[in-house]
Amino acid sequence: MSSPPALKGLRVLDLTRLLPGPVATLRLAELGADVLKIEAPGAGDYTRTMMQSSADRLAGRPGAFYRIINRGKRETRLDLKSEAGRNVLRALAHEADVLVESFRPGVMDRLGVGYDLLRVENPKLVYCAITGYGSDGPFSTFAGHDLNYIAYAGVLDQLAARDGTPIMPNFQIADLLGGALSAVTQMLAALWHVARGGNGRFIDVSMTHASHANNIVAQVALANEGEGSRAGGGLLNGGVPCYNLYRTRDGRWLAVGALELKFWETLCAALGRREWAERHWSQGQAIGGPDALALTQELAAIIAGQTLEDWIALLEPLDCCVSPVLTPAEAARHPLFDPTFAMQQDDAEEP
Repeated sequence: MSSPPALKGLRVLDLTRLLPGPVATLRLAELGADVLKIEAPGAGDYTRTMMQSSADRLAGRPGAFYRIINRGKRETRLDLKSEAGRNVLRALAHEADVLVESFRPGVMDRLGVGYDLLRVENPKLVYCAITGYGSDGPFSTFAGHDLNYIAYAGVLDQLAARDGTPIMPNFQIADLLGGALSAVTQMLAALWHVARGGNGRFIDVSMTHASHANNIVAQVALANEGEGSRAGGGLLNGGVPCYNLYRTRDGRWLAVGALELKFWETLCAALGRREWAERHWSQGQAIGGPDALALTQELAAIIAGQTLEDWIALLEPLDCCVSPVLTPAEAARHPLFDPTFAMQQDDAEEP
């Protein structure tokens, strides 16, 4: 017997646009919340046309970007610059449990629908503001995007090639982890407080501050050495052979994550190099040292001798933390994510 969705009956007003806020409310909707997405008249959320395909444009429908992150939500339009629109929002907020917005600090207050006003009508309201740099402070009024936030947070410096050149990530770390995930976590905590008889609260989510707080491994390096660990010099960024990336014969990549000794021993045995088992960080090998770098090159030469498919066929069944670096298209078809695979397995097991 399946349980009802955990957030069934929770009423959420989503005034956000672009990526962080809509993903945060998407996660609430996936947990059963009733999310009403409120857009301005006219063009509405910018993601309606961002990365829009030609087919979607010709059909006059929002692009995949908008559809993916706003699925499962109801939609409406409100002009918050008009008194009528503001009155509707106040009425909605009076009955809502959560309101999420991503305007620059002060915008909602100037419109007359900020937290201090809405909480008078609804003391239980959980009001979440997602901003780039926080609702106050020296950068609170600055514009920015994911790349700016992770640059300030010291995260982009950690995403670098061996020569120190920062890499342009195609995963929006600040938006999704610093913004969406942090917002969901704090909203759920505030709702727990309300459920126990407390009042709602104002939640200030700064994507830059949250990204900085989650830059844990760099903080460990700072605590130990007084400076951050750069690419190729640390335990988790290329400074050891057991936790590294290797190019295969067909130009693909193999991710070796044999961080624990038992996995490294299994890998070494599979490669016919049992003597390598002692050359491991847990056995005294200096992280980023000459032996680690030399062994990384030796292992790279071996991995380069076979195709990715060959290595996965050999190593994946051994459960030694070795994985293919899949493309998004390959990941979508992989048994981990393709629901048809599970159904095919169930059909195969039926008598």
